[in-house]
Amino acid sequence: MNSTGWPLRIIVGLGNPGPEHQVTRHNAGFWFVDVLARRHGGEFRDYRKFSGETAKITVAGQELTLLKPTTYMNRSGLSIRQISDFFKIEPEHILVAHDELDLPAGTVKLKHGGGHGGHNGLRDTITHIGENFWRLRIGIGHPGNKAEVLDYVLNRAPRIEEEMILDSVNYAADCLPLMLEQGAERAMTKLHSRAGKT
Repeated sequence: MNSTGWPLRIIVGLGNPGPEHQVTRHNAGFWFVDVLARRHGGEFRDYRKFSGETAKITVAGQELTLLKPTTYMNRSGLSIRQISDFFKIEPEHILVAHDELDLPAGTVKLKHGGGHGGHNGLRDTITHIGENFWRLRIGIGHPGNKAEVLDYVLNRAPRIEEEMILDSVNYAADCLPLMLEQGAERAMTKLHSRAGKT
């Protein structure tokens, strides 16, 4: 990463394929890349060799590949490794957008590296490409009881929470040109200052 911009190449949204999963909290990562595709004229197509759907967009003069693994969440890393190996892209040039239980709905944060925090999509991604990738953590809140987490992430949020999550996804999409032009540190400042107001 250089000081004047961010040489990002791939943005991955984590989620589960199929219409039955489309509006669940666990698919917040898919929502983010869907917003980017809509805004920047990208069209997702199924690429079997990448075990996912991909779209090409240009933001702030930078060409990006969007990826939605169709492997189901707990095998997301396979798809990410296939596309990064094919294009010879290092993990530090990859951003993975995912739902985050440890952040309240309406919050979004950017982070580099670290563990998986119990998130199966991140766990498999780390298994395949290591920890040195960027994460866009989209807050979905926590049910308060660990035993309820699976049902919680695989269900739709109440309308007011869903709107807060969608607002944060759109705000992160607003910040992407800044990330690319001025670097991740500047984008973090902007994203996290908003996060503090929720």
